[in-house]
Amino acid sequence: MKLNVAIAQMDVVFGDPDANFSKLEDFVKQAAEQSADIVIFPEMWNTGYDLTHLTTIADEAGQRTKSRLAELAKQYQLTIHGGSVATNRAGKFYNTTYVFGPSGQLLADYDKVHLFGLMNEDAYLTPGDHGDQFEVAGVQAASVICYDVRFPEWLRTLSLHDSRLLIVPSEWPTPRLTQWHRLLAARAIENQSFVVGVNRVGTDPDNAFGGQSVVYNPLGDELIRLDDQEQLATVVIDIAETTAARGFMPVFSDRRPDLYE
Repeated sequence: MKLNVAIAQMDVVFGDPDANFSKLEDFVKQAAEQSADIVIFPEMWNTGYDLTHLTTIADEAGQRTKSRLAELAKQYQLTIHGGSVATNRAGKFYNTTYVFGPSGQLLADYDKVHLFGLMNEDAYLTPGDHGDQFEVAGVQAASVICYDVRFPEWLRTLSLHDSRLLIVPSEWPTPRLTQWHRLLAARAIENQSFVVGVNRVGTDPDNAFGGQSVVYNPLGDELIRLDDQEQLATVVIDIAETTAARGFMPVFSDRRPDLYE
């Protein structure tokens, strides 16, 4: 099974959902023109980290995001991994992922579990309490958001459901991009899965984001790495490589969970 994966490395307009929705629509069209099976967006693409204005700019119950992603997925007949967006649900704010399939159906939703204090998430957002699992053209997949990738036990928990594709939308600041690559490669190797990290580019009032979105295969080899410019790129991955890696090195069956807690 091969998948054509589109990476939407987006320059998020700080605090301007209308401008960002327009960018998203352009990227989805480009992905469809390149025959992508799935297009993936970065973290908090609707607002950026404009956390002090969430009461006016966060998506109420995610309705705008869900409605538009469903329409676009159905229109272009592809899966849209909506990175993540700022949502407002019953007066609480979340960093939320939505995934829609080519029939316009909601495949998964996920709220970021580990909140990042260095960007004040813990002061404004509510952490999630569940993982996500979904299929892309018959391939089992899961996703986490940015800081979550620093918690290998969380990605291993998701991978135990036979995920072969791990997706990591992010707003990862430029000074820590070396860690970005090392962490993603490690998660690919230890879970014997493809890992797709989609980072934003551009700046906000407090941070610079250097892109370098990347895809690693189950051996931790880099298949594609983007630069620091806004762009869409595609890469074909062969899911059979996960089966080969797990057959050669059976880390899942060799686990000793009785000793892990």
